[in-house]
Parts: sequence; C-alpha cells; structure tokens
Amino acid sequence: MDFPIILGSAVVGLLVGLTGAGGGALMTPMLILIFSVKPSSAISSDLVATLFMRPVGAAIHMRSGTVNFELVGWMSAGSVPAAFAGTYVLHLLGKGTGAQGTVEIALGAALLVGAGAMALRYAVDRRTGQDRDEAMSSILLHRLPTMGIGVIGGFVVGITSVGAGSLMVILLMFLYPTLSAKRLVGTDLAQAIPLTAAAAFGSLIFGHVLLAVTTAVIAGGIPGVIAGSLLATRVPDRFLRPVIGLAIFGSGLKYVGVGNIALGLALLGVVIAAAVAYGIRATIRQRAPQAIGARAAAHR
Repeated sequence: MDFPIILGSAVVGLLVGLTGAGGGALMTPMLILIFSVKPSSAISSDLVATLFMRPVGAAIHMRSGTVNFELVGWMSAGSVPAAFAGTYVLHLLGKGTGAQGTVEIALGAALLVGAGAMALRYAVDRRTGQDRDEAMSSILLHRLPTMGIGVIGGFVVGITSVGAGSLMVILLMFLYPTLSAKRLVGTDLAQAIPLTAAAAFGSLIFGHVLLAVTTAVIAGGIPGVIAGSLLATRVPDRFLRPVIGLAIFGSGLKYVGVGNIALGLALLGVVIAAAVAYGIRATIRQRAPQAIGARAAAHR
C-alpha cells in the first residue's frame, strides 16, 4: 500500500470533513499533480473512495443535527442522474487529454471566482452583522433552484469529481445565505452519498478505477474525515467559512496550473493579508469607543 498517498489522503480527509470540499477540489489534484496518477484514473478512483468516506462524515453531522433532509432530497433528484451522465462524458473525453485539460482549467477558473465571491460575502456579512445561524426547520426551501444546483454539481462531479464539495457548497451559500457553514457542510456531505454512488457506479462500469490508489485513499481518508467532521460541528461559523474559502481558492489555483511553490506562497500571502486586515479592524474597533469617550469629555 502506498503510504505517501495514505498520509496525503488523511490530510485531505480532514479538510473534507471540516469544509465539505473534497474530491476533485482537493483529492484529485493531489493524486494527479503530486503522485502522477492519470487524470481519468485519479478522478474515478477518488469517486469510488469517496463513496466510503462521505457517509462517515455525514453520519457525524446527522448526529449533530446539521443536515437538512429536504435539501438533500431535492439536490439528489438532480445530481444522481446528472452524475451518471457525467461519468459517461468522462469516458468519451478519456480518449483525448486536451479536452480534459480544458475542462480542468475551466473548473479552476470557476472555483477561483467562487472563492472570491465567498470572500466578498464574508466581508459584507462581517460589516452588516448578518446572522448566519438560521434553524434548519425555518428555512424557505427553493425547490427548483436546489434541484438545479444538484444537476450542475452532479454533472461536474461525474466528469471531474469536482462539484459535490466545492461548487455546490458555494452555490448553496448564496441560495441559502442565512444557514451556517456547518449546516451547509453537513447537508452537502449527506447529499453527496447518492450523488457519489451514481458517479462511482458509472466509473466502475467504464473502467477507470485503480484498486491500489482507491484502497490507499480510503485508508487515509476515513480517519481524516472523522476528525474533520467532529471539528466542523464545533468550530464557530466565522472561522469555518474562511477555511472553506481558502481550501477552494487553493484548489482553483491548482487547476489553472499554478505550481506548488507559487501555490504555497499565494496561500501564505492570503493568510497574512487576512491577519493584517483583521488586526487593523480590531484596532479600529478598540479605539473607536475611546475616541467617542474623549470627545464626550471635551464637550463637558
């Protein structure tokens, strides 16, 4: 068994459980770019491994009450048939690496746009004090748009294994803006079970799966998902959303062809910039009451 893949899968599994982002967003690029697995085989092997990993994380979220089963049902109605269709398209694209590369670049760009939109919404929410902790039972369900998210994510996850935990989480955040990140992650992990089952079934039929890679990913990924899911149910929303955004941003950079060193520097730069901005904001908020008090004293 390939222990480097096991170790890498454990790290990715932790992020999958914590953020809901996984598959093509994290695991597949690792297999392709670090371990030199053929793209079609990496995608298919990861889809089969995910079929074992996601139910573990979903079970933890279900126990914590962070899953909306109505959302799961409507998303699955669109994602399951679309995922199976996507695996067939992947089978056709497997005959030409150029087309597959084009799909990867397009998805990388989509992830970067999504990460930017998440950052903008997070900044607006922090400024306006928007509540992101609405109860599962009180949300207004948008049935057709939710099914549409399932169709989009299902097809994309079938063809690239990106979607269930990256694009779909982004779309859900904008469709249901008052739900906390942990509830969105829990719901997405649960709906990913039937979605991944359909995509994995298609992958097994069309013959891209590498058993050794799949086994190594499962061996490392399941413990990581357990740890990440337990953390996700306890981490405050204001900390979880930036982690999700950073994970998706890094995945997008990988897909558009950014090298490992440049990727590390970019992520480090984002973290430093965010820390500086947070420090400046905290200083301004701390000094504001003091300034108001000084002006009030001067008027007396």
